Amino acid sequence: MAKSIMIQGAGSNVGKSLIVAGLCRAFARRGLKVLPFKPQNMSNNAAVTDDGGEIGRAQALQARACKVAAHTDMNPVLLKPESETGAQVVVHGKRLTTAKARAYGSMKSTLMPKVLESFHRLCAHADIVIVEGAGSPAEINLRKGDIANMGFATAAGVPVILVGDIDRGGVIAQLVGTHVILDPRDEALIKGFLINKFRGDVSLFDDGLQETVERTGWHGLGVLPWFADAGKLPAEDASDIGTPAGGGPFKIAVPQLSRIANFDDLDPLKLEPGVSVEIVPAGRRLPHDANLVLIPGSKSTIGDLKYFRAQGWEADLQAHVRRGGHVLGICGGYQMLGTRIEDPDGIEGRKGAIDGLGLLNVVTVMTPEKRLAEVTGYHPESDAALSGYEIHIGETTGPDRDNPWLEIEGKPEGAQSPDGRIKGCYVHGLFSSDAFRSAYLGEIGAETSEISFEDQIETTLEALADHIETHVDLGFIWDLADEIEQPAP
Repeated sequence: MAKSIMIQGAGSNVGKSLIVAGLCRAFARRGLKVLPFKPQNMSNNAAVTDDGGEIGRAQALQARACKVAAHTDMNPVLLKPESETGAQVVVHGKRLTTAKARAYGSMKSTLMPKVLESFHRLCAHADIVIVEGAGSPAEINLRKGDIANMGFATAAGVPVILVGDIDRGGVIAQLVGTHVILDPRDEALIKGFLINKFRGDVSLFDDGLQETVERTGWHGLGVLPWFADAGKLPAEDASDIGTPAGGGPFKIAVPQLSRIANFDDLDPLKLEPGVSVEIVPAGRRLPHDANLVLIPGSKSTIGDLKYFRAQGWEADLQAHVRRGGHVLGICGGYQMLGTRIEDPDGIEGRKGAIDGLGLLNVVTVMTPEKRLAEVTGYHPESDAALSGYEIHIGETTGPDRDNPWLEIEGKPEGAQSPDGRIKGCYVHGLFSSDAFRSAYLGEIGAETSEISFEDQIETTLEALADHIETHVDLGFIWDLADEIEQPAP
């Protein structure tokens, strides 16, 4: 019979995803069959699974930490924001509908059976399932119909460990405040708490730890120091991707689109010592000294094309091209580089069309069918093999498609300008392939390294598991986890 424990946060971005990944690898190293689970995630950074669906990128990394293939059951409900008030609702890996926030609130109760179905399927094949919450259970205004935190924990009978983030300050208030505000039945599910992201001498927080124990009655499971290598793992938030100051001389500028999606393309680039990746936020100009402007994927291509123009980035991009700079568009960014985007069925909103940036002579027509596939291929210029995935709607045609620069699954892919400085394609994740990354960067003037991206992820996951084991009693967490009763057939 499988056991399960749930990691919830006293706030957003407290490090839940990283802690779950570390626990997954630490327990897996002990010979246990470990599986990750997140009932509901909100992210446009998705991963394609072996069973042909999509889940949050963080759950794909956690699956890797468990040394298993990613599966749609690991994240049964994925919300992909398309506007300030609406999101695409993906259930069991497939698009169900697009809903405004209020409408989704009324849908949640109908999704709980699907969430529990996935959870119990995982439990049937695991020794322990480690669950990640979303946001914070202290958001009691969202408790009705909740499937992400205490609503799920109550329905599934899973005990909870609450994580507080000391780096942002006020961690005692985060934890004690959550204790005070929760309904007593929910509060009773919390069996312990962890303090995360401590910098300096951990013993300085001994009194704070004891004070929190006395005020909550929860077990104090310890203090996790700051994990400095977290930036070497794929990022869940685009704002966490940029290279720190002092990076390499070859600068890649990435406009931070309002619905930026599948930006894991940037993770391997930021690790190259000769490269600096600069995420350009709204209101700032694209840097004039960029060598490459990379326009990433988007969950709402037409909306983000308007957003791109509203920031003044179109003029910056044109100036970059006049200076001889290179441009790469991936997926939505590729579609934006064309002469026109047409949406005759109103898939992204209103029916209509919009002029593109005009740097590639191609036209994209949005279509209802979403392509979800893991792919392999090669780069004919260098003969370097590559692998990646496609996750997009829309079909792109035009003269520059007759000048492809990749071959994927035996077919030409992508488009490029006659001089080769402007390129686009639908393949995400291609920079994870070391030989291709080196060939592409070298082709446009960057100094490359011998870094193995996949090996670095493995090394970092091992270091994260060591970090967890050093500062947290895994045996005690195992004891806190409850055995999960399987529902009657």
